[in-house]
Amino acid sequence: MNTMEITKVVGGLCGTFLIFLLAKWGAETLYHTGDGHGDEAHSAYVIEVESDGDAAATDAPEVSIEELLASADVGKGERVFGKCKACHKLEDGANATGPHLFAVVNRQVAAVSGYDYSDGMAGHGGAWDVETLNSFLENPKDEVPGTKMSFAGLKKPEDRANLIAYLETVQ
Repeated sequence: MNTMEITKVVGGLCGTFLIFLLAKWGAETLYHTGDGHGDEAHSAYVIEVESDGDAAATDAPEVSIEELLASADVGKGERVFGKCKACHKLEDGANATGPHLFAVVNRQVAAVSGYDYSDGMAGHGGAWDVETLNSFLENPKDEVPGTKMSFAGLKKPEDRANLIAYLETVQ
């Protein structure tokens, strides 16, 4: 490669970076939203949104899981179980990545023989009653620290109630 070719390549790279720099400057000018120092008069559109559920949580009355279970839909619970199918089976004794969920409601925690539970789950104790299942399904890592379950949880109370109602039918 001679000096002229190297000059062309370096010039092409510099020209490309110059175009990107000008595009960035143009976008910042066009979509400037203020610098945080009183320049909000020149802001773009402001869209008011609720915070991460804090306002909704204070406005909506807390409904107990028992009330939600009274109106739970087993069919919807079966559809919610679709999120669990990758790791859990419903057949008695058919463990997968997670233990089987046959007759899980009111079963003792970490009681499935042949499944290697995490230390956090094995030491949790208690039974999978409706309240415990509800708390665990909302946020597994908070309810049982050290659990192997990587699922983030079901945030909607109605989904948890529907799933628990469905699991109650799996006997």
